Amino acid sequence: MADEQESELELDNSGKKKKLIIIIIAVVVLLGAGGGGYYFFMMGDASQEEVDATLSGGDEAPAEAAESSASTGSALYVPMPRPFRFNVPGAARDRFVEIRVQLLVRGSDDEEEAKKHVPLIESTLLNVFSLSNADDLATSAGKVSLKQKSLAEVQKTMTDIAGRKVVEQVLFTGFVMQ
Repeated sequence: MADEQESELELDNSGKKKKLIIIIIAVVVLLGAGGGGYYFFMMGDASQEEVDATLSGGDEAPAEAAESSASTGSALYVPMPRPFRFNVPGAARDRFVEIRVQLLVRGSDDEEEAKKHVPLIESTLLNVFSLSNADDLATSAGKVSLKQKSLAEVQKTMTDIAGRKVVEQVLFTGFVMQ
C-alpha cells in the first residue's frame, strides 16, 4: 500500500513538473515574440527613409533631404484653435464629421506667419472640407486625398499672402465621422 502511495506521489510530482516546464516554455516564447514584434515595429531602417522620400516626391537622396530640412529650421506644430465640425452628404445619409488639425511648419518665422494667418487658414480648410463627401471620407484613401487637397490649398493661399508656402504638412490629429 505504501508503494502505491509513493508511485501516485511520483506521478503527481512528474505531472506538476511537466506543467511547470510547459508554462516556462510558453512564457519564453511569448517574451521572444513580443521582443521581435517590438523590434520590427519600432526600429526604423534606411528603406523606410527611402520610401518616405519617394512618397514626398523628392528626387534627392535621403541624406540630402535631411540636410535640407535641417537647414530650413526645426519642425514646429501649429494647432488650429478649434476642431472643424461639418456635415457631409453621403449616398445613404448625411454624416457629421469632426476633424482636429495641426500644421507642420519649419522654423519660428513660418510658425509666426502661420499663427498670424490662422483665420485665413481655417477658412481655406473649411472650404476644402465642405467639398468632400461621406463615402470618400469613410476610406483611408479618401482621408489621404483630403489631406493632400488641404495641403495644396493652404500652400497656395499662404504663397499668395506671404510669398512662400509656410506650411509643410496638414496633419489630422483627430478624425470622427458619425
